[in-house]
Amino acid sequence: MEHPINDIMATTLSKIREMMDVNTVVGEPIQINDQITVIPVSRVSLGFTSGGSDFVTKNHKPEQKSSFAGGSGAGVSIQPVSFLVIKGDNIRMIPVQSYNGTVDKVIDLVPEVMDKLTDLFGKDKTSDEKEETSPF
Repeated sequence: MEHPINDIMATTLSKIREMMDVNTVVGEPIQINDQITVIPVSRVSLGFTSGGSDFVTKNHKPEQKSSFAGGSGAGVSIQPVSFLVIKGDNIRMIPVQSYNGTVDKVIDLVPEVMDKLTDLFGKDKTSDEKEETSPF
């Protein structure tokens, strides 16, 4: 014999499946023009719970079915994370929010640091070359 809590959980999961599909995380492509397509990407967080209890009355007889009370609940959070922008053969991810983590900030600074290092070492190399070719 199946317990009533199974029905409650099955109903909750069924309703969650109706709300969620793959297009919730990776959205439908949006065609801007012949060359540009934008695809939204979201973070989905989901939680659910079910519970219940059997109750027996004072005059309950062993052959009688006990009373059951139960319930369930679910919560869904959908947050836009980024957009994939496809233009010809190029694909670029554009984040919706700036990063808050230290590692993310360091990764964002790497191109700027590399440019500065290249400029610094490039200037030293060109000044060394000028000294070698100088007649004085």
